[in-house]
Parts: sequence; C-alpha cells; structure tokens
Amino acid sequence: MSASTATRNRGRRDGGAPLRRKAARMAAVQALYQMELSGDSVEQVLHQFLQERLGEPLDGLDLGEADRDLFSTLVRGVAAEQGDLDDMVAAVLDEDWPLERLETLLAIVLRGGTYELSARPDVPARVIISEYVHLADAFFGGKEPAMVNGILDRLARALRPAEFEDGEPLLGA
Repeated sequence: MSASTATRNRGRRDGGAPLRRKAARMAAVQALYQMELSGDSVEQVLHQFLQERLGEPLDGLDLGEADRDLFSTLVRGVAAEQGDLDDMVAAVLDEDWPLERLETLLAIVLRGGTYELSARPDVPARVIISEYVHLADAFFGGKEPAMVNGILDRLARALRPAEFEDGEPLLGA
C-alpha cells in the first residue's frame, strides 16, 4: 500500500468516526427500546444487534457501520443505571410532566443522553446534547427534540457546571 493510500484510508476511517458513533447511539436507543418492550435481557439484545443488525439500515437510514464498543457501553450502562438515570431526568422535569407520562421512546432517548452526560466526561456536553436532539428529531416530528434539548441542557449544567461558565445557551435553549 502506498503512503497516499494509507493516508487516504486513515482519513476516511477518522472522518467516519462521528458517523459510527451516531449509528451506535441510534442502534443503542433501538436496542433499549426492544428490551423495554420485549423484556429481553441486555445480553440477548446485544448478541442480536452485534451479530445481525449493526451495519444494516436502521429505521430506513443507512448510517454505515456502528461503533460497536460505544454501542455495547451505552446499552449496558443505560440498562444497569436505569433507576438512577430516571431519577436524574425526573428531577429536572416540570411537575406537570412526571417521567411516567413520557412516551417510552422519549424516555429512552433521555436516558441515553443522561448516561453519556454522567458517565462520559471525555465527550463535551454540547456534543452529547446535540447528538441526542438529532436522535429525537429522527424519531419524532413534534416538540420532542426541543424537550430533549431543554432537559439535557438542565442536566448538563447541573452535572458539568464548568463546561457552562460562559453562560452560552445550548442549541437555542
């Protein structure tokens, strides 16, 4: 392989990392939703997705290959910490909107974003919020993306105040 081919391939790999992470987040939300509806275990769903579904079009979107490590980390982490994540989300919801009132898929999107905000300090909060707002937009056509933005913004400011010392709102929050 020539040096220019190696450089081109490395650039393609590196340039595709955000898309692989986006695909991993999308697949993780779908896997968690499947677990919620079917009662399947984390390991059953991970096996099914890792063997059969990752790399396939997800909800009609061909995102390419997903970051398998991120996918597994998200599914395992959200499933293991669901109670704590729900408590964090419930703490920032309006009194009129208890967690139980949220649609299952919306709650799962919020759990994923909350998990990443609390467990992945290596990823900037603004990036996490943006990714989960885009995920909500892929699944919902109404006000849900704005709701995800507002809830995750409040959580991020509580969990990572140093990232928000500039006072700038997130994504128009």
